[in-house]
Amino acid sequence: MLDIQILRKNINDVETALLKRGIVFDTETFLQLETKRKEIQIKTQELQARRNKLSKEIGLIKKQGGDAEPILKEVSEIGDTLKQSEQELGKVQKSLDTLLHGIPNLPHETVPQGVAEDDNVENKTWGDRKTFDFKPKDHVELGEITGMLDFDAATKISGSRFVVIKGQLAQLHRALIQFMLNTHVNEHGYTEVNVPYIVNSDSLFGTGQLPKFEDDLYKVPRQKAEIYEIPVDIESENKSSGNDDGEEYYYLLPTAEVPVTNLAREEIFSASDLPLKFACHSPCFRSEAGSYGKDTRGMIRQHQFEKVELVHMVHPDNSYAALEELTGHAEVILQKLDLPYRVMTLCAGDMGFSAAKTYDLEVWLPGQSRYREISSCSNCEDFQARRMMARWRNLETNKPELIHTLNGSGLAVGRTLIAIMENYQTSDGKIMIPDVLQEYMGGISEIG
Repeated sequence: MLDIQILRKNINDVETALLKRGIVFDTETFLQLETKRKEIQIKTQELQARRNKLSKEIGLIKKQGGDAEPILKEVSEIGDTLKQSEQELGKVQKSLDTLLHGIPNLPHETVPQGVAEDDNVENKTWGDRKTFDFKPKDHVELGEITGMLDFDAATKISGSRFVVIKGQLAQLHRALIQFMLNTHVNEHGYTEVNVPYIVNSDSLFGTGQLPKFEDDLYKVPRQKAEIYEIPVDIESENKSSGNDDGEEYYYLLPTAEVPVTNLAREEIFSASDLPLKFACHSPCFRSEAGSYGKDTRGMIRQHQFEKVELVHMVHPDNSYAALEELTGHAEVILQKLDLPYRVMTLCAGDMGFSAAKTYDLEVWLPGQSRYREISSCSNCEDFQARRMMARWRNLETNKPELIHTLNGSGLAVGRTLIAIMENYQTSDGKIMIPDVLQEYMGGISEIG
C-alpha cells in the first residue's frame, strides 16, 4: 500500500509513476475525498476541543455551587453532533482506504517504460541452447510416450488444467523439490519453513492479493461443525485455544509468498534480526480467472502447481542488493541443471501489483522453441510491509520503521520438470536425468 503522505504531498509524481504502468490515477476523486476528510476532521477536532473545554467548566461551576445545567445541555448537543461527524469521517476514510487499496506499487526509477510483455528488456542470457538431430517434442508428447503425464485422468478427477504425474516422472518432480530446498538452505543460507496451505483474508491483504484480485483465488467456506455433549473440561480447553475470527471464508494460497511474508505481520524486528531469508515448498492454487484460454496445452498454466518460494525481509537500504542476490539464487538452480535461460527486467506495465521492480527468469523450451517464465523475483520495497505493519526498530530514533520485502520462485517445480523433459529428451522419447539430480533418483540416469 502506498504511503498516503506521498499522495498528499506529491500527487503529480504519483500520477506520472502510475502512467508508466499504463494506469490513469483518479486524481479528482482523491482530491475531493481528501478535501472532505480535512473539513470533517477539522470540524470533529473543534467539537472535541469545545466539549473538553466545557467539561472542565462544568467541574469548576459545580465546585463553586453554581448551576451547570445550561452547559450540560450544550455538551449533550455537542456529543450528538460529534457522533454524527465521526460517522461521516469514518465513511470518507473508508472511501479513501478503498481507493488507496486499489493503487499498485510505484515502479522504481530503473524499471523500463512499457505496458506489456513485449516491452520487457533482456538483461542477459546463460547457457547454450541444445541442438538436436531430430525435431524435439514438447512435454505433452513426451508425457504420452512415457505414459507418465495423464491429463485425461486429471480431467476426470478434477477438471481441465490439472495433471496426474506418474512413476519415475513423479519421482523426478519430488527430486527437484528436494534439490532446490537443499541448495537454498545449505548453500544460500535460507531457513526452511513449512506453512499452512489455507490462509485468511488479512494475509492476502498484506501481500496485495486482496481486495483487487479476489477472482483469482479459491475460496474455502468456513462451516462450523455441530458438537454435542462436550465434556466440561474439553469445552473449556476449546474456548481457551479457539481462533474464531468471524471470517466467512478461508482461501487456498496462490503462492507461498502469502503465508511466509505474513510471518512478519505486526512484528517489530531489531536491526540485528535482518535480513531474514526463508525458503518454502508448497502447492499453489490459482483460478486463472484472467487467462482467457491462454496456455491451455499441457502443464504451463494450471490451477494447481508447486513452487519453492524464496522470501527476504530486509533493511530498506539493502533491498535492491537483496533483489540481485535473490535472483542470483534462483539462477543457480538453472545453472546446476544446465538449463539455458535469460533474465528479463519487466516493464512497468507487466509487473505484479505489489512490485516496485521485477526480474523474470525465462527458461528455453526446445519443444516449444521459445523462452518461458520459470521464476519471477520482485522487490516490493515497503508496499507489503505497510499493509502488514511489518517493522524494524531504528536504534538511532528508537522508533519502528517499515522493512522491505522481496519474493521470488526458486523455482516453479512443474515448469522446471517441463524444461528438463524438453531439454534432456532423446530421439526415442526417453528423458536423461541431469547429473545433480541422479543422487535423488536412486542413481538412475534416464527415464523411459
